[in-house]
Amino acid sequence: MTTAIDTLATHAEQKAQPARLPLRALLALAVAGFITVLTEALPAGLLPQIGAGLAISEPLAGQLVTIYALGSLVAAIPLTAATQGMRRRPLLVLAIAGFAVANAVTAWSGSYVLTLAARFVAGVSAGLLWALLAGYAARMVPDHRKGRAIAVAMVGIPLALSLGVPSGTFLGAIMGWRACFGIMSVMTLGLVAWVLASVPDFAGQPASQRLPLARVFTMPGVRPVLFVTLAFVLAHNILYTYIAPFLREGNAGARLDLVLLVFGVAALAGIWITGVLIDRWLRTLTLASTLLFGVAVVALGAGGGHPGVIYAAAAIWGVGFGGVSTLFQTALAKTAGKSADVAQSMLVTAWNIAIAGGGVIGGLLLDGFGIGAFPPALAALLAATWVAVWSARRHGFPPRG
Repeated sequence: MTTAIDTLATHAEQKAQPARLPLRALLALAVAGFITVLTEALPAGLLPQIGAGLAISEPLAGQLVTIYALGSLVAAIPLTAATQGMRRRPLLVLAIAGFAVANAVTAWSGSYVLTLAARFVAGVSAGLLWALLAGYAARMVPDHRKGRAIAVAMVGIPLALSLGVPSGTFLGAIMGWRACFGIMSVMTLGLVAWVLASVPDFAGQPASQRLPLARVFTMPGVRPVLFVTLAFVLAHNILYTYIAPFLREGNAGARLDLVLLVFGVAALAGIWITGVLIDRWLRTLTLASTLLFGVAVVALGAGGGHPGVIYAAAAIWGVGFGGVSTLFQTALAKTAGKSADVAQSMLVTAWNIAIAGGGVIGGLLLDGFGIGAFPPALAALLAATWVAVWSARRHGFPPRG
């Protein structure tokens, strides 16, 4: 039962919300997302250097990415649920500080086991941070600006993938991989200062308003959003993980680096379009993103032997994928209301399951049936995604956002 004090706190929070987007605070959240994705993905571009530095094989070095994902997967839901009562800014700073410590240890460690432990800690911090970001951005603005605020807070994701990881890989080749992680640790300390100076603090959720995990999961609209996240991201990761053998099989002469560049630039366009339109057209944008990805899959399946078709399909795929993180997180934040942080932790878990599943299922398809099985499998996942979004008209993906 909500107390009078809880009600007054909610009213005070709403009055404190600015008429304009609080860009300095939202950009601080975006940088937090940038550092999170960069910390996760950078080892993939530096495997030979890391392997040589730690005297291990490249496959063992690759487990630095796996252990990070594992930390995020196992920690997101229980850690978010356990910290619902904490004030939001100290919790946000604690999650960010985890990256500063983990990256500093990674930069200096000469032990593979210690480095794995540091990467696990970074993954735990990521699980908590991803659960916080969308709800935090939404709390800073009125209802009609929540989607745009979340879009700004999420812009660090495509920037990290399209610019941060290639730049980090380049710097790693020049300065060494340890310097890259050291620089990220220093950047994170600067971000902590930025957050303390610019990001408003909010009270934790009162005990009277906290719902059990099962109640949050069964709230109308939550399960459809989680299913859509799982199916769409699974389809994406099957294709993204195995894009190199897919291109080789087509023998079209398309360059992998250019295909990924086209995808990355188009993804930036996708997140910009989403940020402009999301507050009024969330449902339409989600359906359009699913359709665009489906068109790209059909094009790759039917015309994968032509470079022009491949580059065009990569652009369509990128536009469709660029805004989906914002779309899914906004849909869940609006659906779950005051339980948004716990619901977001479930989305983090679904997203990480989809990432892991993309590698496993894609590998099984490749070994068992060959590349030709990819287009129909992806089309089936995207058809299920479309149906789920279309059916969630009342809760999850309602008209007009």
